Amino acid sequence: MKLIVGAIGRQKSGPETELVARYQDRAQKAGRSLGLSGPDIVEFSESRARSVNERKNQEAEQLLKALPAGSFIIALDEHGKSISSEAFAQIMDRQRNQGCPAMALCLGGPDGHGQELLARADMKLALGAMTWPHQIARILVSEQIYRAITILSGHPYHRS
Repeated sequence: MKLIVGAIGRQKSGPETELVARYQDRAQKAGRSLGLSGPDIVEFSESRARSVNERKNQEAEQLLKALPAGSFIIALDEHGKSISSEAFAQIMDRQRNQGCPAMALCLGGPDGHGQELLARADMKLALGAMTWPHQIARILVSEQIYRAITILSGHPYHRS
């Protein structure tokens, strides 16, 4: 199963980008034995449309077009559900075992996700009650993907 982080907003070079790349590399190496590839990061520039709804709709359209057919879509959303790392690993494992071709975690732009993406999402997930800058949200998502892989493989990175 392919793992994808779909993001609105281009990450600039710096320590945040380096940390995301480190978790991405670890996940790619550890995930192979579990039949997981990626995470691939697909990013788009923020829309320049005048209205908030138009921006969100354009961004949602870009993200959805970039995802493989049949993807399990997780929208990162402030109104989503907060779950444990173990529960996230179980979701990843279940999708993989059901033959899902891809699992995509989608980060919206500054205005959030468009209605089409939220409607198509299989799950809405929050990274806690606090609001995080986009760069930190990418780090958190990348780390949790790696953590889920280590949980599934029995690696001692995660301690319960």
